[in-house]
Amino acid sequence: LSPALEMHLETLNYNLRYNFPKIGEFDVIAGLQGMFQTNKNYGEEILIPDASTTDIGFFTTAHYHLKDWDFQGGLRYDFRDLTTAEFVAENEENIQAIDRNYTSLNGALGAKYQLDETFILRLNLASGFRAPNLSELTSNGTHNGANRYEIGNPDLKNEQNFQADLSAELRNEHFEAFINAFSNQVRDYIYINPTNRPEVNDAIVYQYEQEDAHLYGGEIGFHLHPHPIDWLHLETSFETVTGKLDKNEYLPLIPANSLTNTFRVEFQKGKFIKEKYAFLKLKNVFAQNNPGEFETSTKGYGLLAAGAGGTFNFQKMEVNLSISGNNLLNKSYISHLSRLKTDNLFNIGRNFMVSANISI
Repeated sequence: LSPALEMHLETLNYNLRYNFPKIGEFDVIAGLQGMFQTNKNYGEEILIPDASTTDIGFFTTAHYHLKDWDFQGGLRYDFRDLTTAEFVAENEENIQAIDRNYTSLNGALGAKYQLDETFILRLNLASGFRAPNLSELTSNGTHNGANRYEIGNPDLKNEQNFQADLSAELRNEHFEAFINAFSNQVRDYIYINPTNRPEVNDAIVYQYEQEDAHLYGGEIGFHLHPHPIDWLHLETSFETVTGKLDKNEYLPLIPANSLTNTFRVEFQKGKFIKEKYAFLKLKNVFAQNNPGEFETSTKGYGLLAAGAGGTFNFQKMEVNLSISGNNLLNKSYISHLSRLKTDNLFNIGRNFMVSANISI
């Protein structure tokens, strides 16, 4: 008997770089990196066709140091050659072979301002690209792990983007606060989208599509460990991201906003157990009311977690033990990014994990 599904994947990665002699506060690095990859099918079922992929990228970066400022910039040129063999898909459709080349030239420029150890400000501007992968180009069949029927698009182009990142950090001995924001404008953004086509083999049909898009969002939070009770830690963070197509429709599979609060205690010393800690964490995920065209909204939920751990010596060994529990209130919920959402299957309920690490 031969296996129904058998694919052999071989990958060769390489990375060469040269650090030029430092000139004052000026550093320059140049190099190349790439990959050669082949996959070959031997089973009856074919998820992705026989293919070979060749990547090569040439890059250079420069770093200039000043007392309070750091500047960094870079250039990179990428080339990808991708060829596939013709094959017959699950629905007995003949999928034609592909022979495509993708190229792109990109750059980046960043600056960091640091005032002592209390305040750091960063700004980064960068362009980038991503070539479509084999699944996005050639899929035509049931993805059993996601319980959906996926259809690729052999005409996909490069994704090309320009992103701006701004971050600020304020810290002292007992308090830290941060804010990070980003704006990412993507030309020819590749995404998988549920469709309104009839189901195939009881699975919803998803198709890879491409349009200009804008993703933006950020994170804000703080960490408080007040004196003289330095063992006490209070942490809060809020995360948000929004993705929209240029035609003003929302992108599918965008996570909902979330707020995480953590109460943590740490004790470094102890007669028998050292490096002791315990925590209580509440993560609130808000409703996702901006779904894609053929998505459904998702309700919000809250997840409570807790854990504790410590280290002790046993004979000549150091033993680190920990126990943690997630979803302690056994909340029934479905994540907006769950692959089983369309089947109305809940995410995992109350669960525990115990771990031990022994150093001899």
